[in-house]
Amino acid sequence: MSQSLASHAPNSTTLPGAIPLGAVAPWAIFGLLLSLVLIYFVGAEQGATSLISGHMVHEFVHDGRHLMGFPCH
Repeated sequence: MSQSLASHAPNSTTLPGAIPLGAVAPWAIFGLLLSLVLIYFVGAEQGATSLISGHMVHEFVHDGRHLMGFPCH
């Protein structure tokens, strides 16, 4: 217990390796497309551009519409 805690600290830091843009781009595009599809179903479904008839999608995402500020009534 006579040694201080500072003497046990590592002298070098390890930095993470760089991730190439080519490896990130497909995942970023996939995430963007998935986000756009989700926003469409929450915000625009049951309107003039409706893909699914009925109120199933509207009722499923009803609370999400209010949380994101979309009018639905």
